[in-house]
Amino acid sequence: MDRPELPLPQLHAFAVLAEELHFGHAAARLGIAQPPLSQQIARLEARVGHRLFVRPPGQVALTPAGRELLPAARRALADLADGLAAARAVGSGRAGRLRIGFSASLALTVLPGLLGTFRARYPDVDLDIREMTSAPQLAALREGTIDIGLLREPPDAAGGPLDFRTVLTEPFVAVLPAGHPLTTQRALDVAQLADSPFVLLPRPVGPELYDRIAGLCAAAGFAPRIVQHAVEWQTVCALVGAGLGVSLAPASIRRLGLREVAFRPVEPRTARTRVAVAWRREDRSPLVANLLAAVDDTGGTGPGRAEAQ
Repeated sequence: MDRPELPLPQLHAFAVLAEELHFGHAAARLGIAQPPLSQQIARLEARVGHRLFVRPPGQVALTPAGRELLPAARRALADLADGLAAARAVGSGRAGRLRIGFSASLALTVLPGLLGTFRARYPDVDLDIREMTSAPQLAALREGTIDIGLLREPPDAAGGPLDFRTVLTEPFVAVLPAGHPLTTQRALDVAQLADSPFVLLPRPVGPELYDRIAGLCAAAGFAPRIVQHAVEWQTVCALVGAGLGVSLAPASIRRLGLREVAFRPVEPRTARTRVAVAWRREDRSPLVANLLAAVDDTGGTGPGRAEAQ
């Protein structure tokens, strides 16, 4: 099938004249004089090979060929208008699909507010939200299967393909079985956990956070004796509640509200964990830029942003 070559100005002029059935009114709508309008129609009729309008004195009417062409002309113009609107929406980040990875514990902190702010501003963006631990998020960002990551303890970004922005920092807490003797204290030194078995995330799912916790223990003079691993903090807390051991966790884990466990602040209070948003440094997507603006506007502007102790 040959590709039709019908200039859009001619189709537009034809559709307007078909509605007005008056050269003067149609020319006024188009913002041109009557002679150029007549020329546009004449050129279109030459391309079609048939008259599209009859012009008896005092009136204009569509010919059978004109009536046949009109629906297709209207569809073509409407499809183009829709396509332009869609392209502009995607180009400005007001539409499209944004793939976001997030660590499960961040559903207790930054994720609801951030998504609420973004959704209120860009209701037509399709959000693909994926629960992932930190290491898989970093791999997915590098591979291009997600656009944004929300994770804990980002790695050093110097020279790498990814960039990071701190959303908040928060202190650590000790996670204890509800009947543990240390629950009688309002706060603990990390060193007081030295003789207890530990339940922790496996290092491969979040190496930086794992090393941060191990470093706190090392600074207190011991290496944690890990008896059980669990991928999610909720599972870690459930295993602690079952009496398998203790743990050190970000303070926001207290919001889980589990009855079988107790949470206590630990010394030093200056020991904090970072939550960051991550993206590909070379990504120029307006969707990513708009999400980062929402991060700023919800308070994630740097390491000074902190979870209350």
